[in-house]
Amino acid sequence: MRADGKISPATRLCAVIGNPVGHSLSPALHNAAFDALGLDFVYVAFRVEDLKGAIAGMRALENFRGMSVTIPHKIEIMDYLDEVDDIDRSIGSINTVINEGGRLIGFGTDGPGAMKALEDAGVNLEGRSVLMLGAGGASRAIAFTLARQKGLGKLVLMDINGQVLDGLTADLASGTGVSVEGELISDDALARRVAAAEIIINCTPVGMHPREDATPVPAELLREGQVVFDVVYTPLETRLLREASARGCKVISGVEMFINQAVLQFERFCGADAPVDVMRRVVMERLGS
Repeated sequence: MRADGKISPATRLCAVIGNPVGHSLSPALHNAAFDALGLDFVYVAFRVEDLKGAIAGMRALENFRGMSVTIPHKIEIMDYLDEVDDIDRSIGSINTVINEGGRLIGFGTDGPGAMKALEDAGVNLEGRSVLMLGAGGASRAIAFTLARQKGLGKLVLMDINGQVLDGLTADLASGTGVSVEGELISDDALARRVAAAEIIINCTPVGMHPREDATPVPAELLREGQVVFDVVYTPLETRLLREASARGCKVISGVEMFINQAVLQFERFCGADAPVDVMRRVVMERLGS
């Protein structure tokens, strides 16, 4: 919002939509960044079930500049937009919408955000075997981003929904040429796939607030030297990451991906360089770190 802290008729609106959204740190993060730069923007959270109606509302509101999109709308929302970047169209999910004078343009920042988190942690993908859990919107974005990296080894996807899983594996195989396998999650299959994986990425909501006591991978399946990346960021240290660390794994928190993707969104919302330090500080304070 404005430097004087007041909302005016010229204030531009941004929002996160999803169901649920009560846990989202996006409003605190983006509003702190807007304030730091003295921009006349405000960011709020909307729990949305009627996605088509929500998008029509964005199109009708002149000051509604940008939207972050979270579970469960990242795939369906593409049906209601005017334009989607070619790469994101092939991925099949987006997490960001920009309103250009009533024309709604969608794109994704999850994949680049996750890739930067891996790079910042010093993880080399060349020749490595990657196991991804989940086949929803975030998984699609990350899987396609990883599959486009030169030299990636084997990519394995697991999910409880066979139809969704088959669709993603087929899209990856045809769209990237990488070696990819899909398998339904069961106790035996999970144990076998975890044992063969060098990098494990959880793209499911298992372990997210308010179910912090849950984990997608039993601790006894993990081994020293594996990389475990959990895209869940509330809580900051999920049970999966806590147990993986205790087993000698290299762990990457979902908060890194969250901050990275939010920086990219912010810069598209307002056309200014994001105050990354401010955004990181706010997130860490809210998560109690």
